[in-house]
Amino acid sequence: GCGHNLIAAAAAGAGAILAEYDALPGIGHACGHNVIATAGAGAGAALGAALGTLPFPGRVQVIGTPAEEGGAGKVKLLEAGVFRDVDAAMMIHGRCGTQVWRPSLGIIKVKAEFHGKATHASSWPWRGVNALNAVIQLFVALDQMRQQLRPEARVHGIIVKGGEQPNIIPEYTRADFYLRALTKDYCRELLRRFTACAEGAAAATGCRVEVTTDPIVHDPLKPNAVLAGVFEQNLAFIDFPVDPDDGEAGYGSTDCGNVSQALPTIHPYIRISPDGVPGHSREFAEWARSPLARAGMVAGAKALALTALDLLAAPATLEQARDEFARTGGSR
Repeated sequence: GCGHNLIAAAAAGAGAILAEYDALPGIGHACGHNVIATAGAGAGAALGAALGTLPFPGRVQVIGTPAEEGGAGKVKLLEAGVFRDVDAAMMIHGRCGTQVWRPSLGIIKVKAEFHGKATHASSWPWRGVNALNAVIQLFVALDQMRQQLRPEARVHGIIVKGGEQPNIIPEYTRADFYLRALTKDYCRELLRRFTACAEGAAAATGCRVEVTTDPIVHDPLKPNAVLAGVFEQNLAFIDFPVDPDDGEAGYGSTDCGNVSQALPTIHPYIRISPDGVPGHSREFAEWARSPLARAGMVAGAKALALTALDLLAAPATLEQARDEFARTGGSR
């Protein structure tokens, strides 16, 4: 086709429909990627059937976007030029409520590796340098630091390596963390503070520390107000209610944030579970295969397809979305 290019992501989108597919280790579809992917594919199928019969030109792509859970798949697709000719992108995401405007946090991923000295933990403990003590001290320092962080910021991690066995003073430990904030600047501030905590933990225990950041940074999500308005109108058209955000839950993160910083994008949330069911839980995984989730998936597919059609039928609306993107600091 010709005219504007739309890409849809397994959520709602304009300019492109993204079909996100992934799962969580051990708990399966506790983030509802099954709903995201099928909604995107469903929107694409509906558009494919409709576009040839409509009086205006256009092209809609359904882009499969794997590895959202830690793999930054959309960032790699961006770098590979997949979105180069896309005017707008959309996807939906399952949640315990329907909210079109909900933001997400940026992420810097970081690991701290502590190096000590091994020795027998019972007969010669004074000859060792305990790297496990260092990583524990890092967690204690970060817990104390949280009191002075902005309310929406998050610092959380796990110990990946804590030692070999109890009768050996650990000579190597490692912990991985996510540093999250609503702005990239505050993500960098969190990294500065994290590094100071890690260096302090190393100094306190006599260890050496290496702090390494992932070269891929997840950007905060920047929903496009024009596209979001069209999507919300289409939810009303299909009689699917939008829920007020009670502010009870904090924010997550998504590699769709990087897409939203490169072109007009929306990432609305669709109800697939009752109120208060947290994502990344076994309870949410059960709801992700429920009749409620199926209803949300169908509604998401319809709203995505209708939003894409509205943009193709009214190029002026797409221009407004571009103008809003540029006005709010868009890079493209």
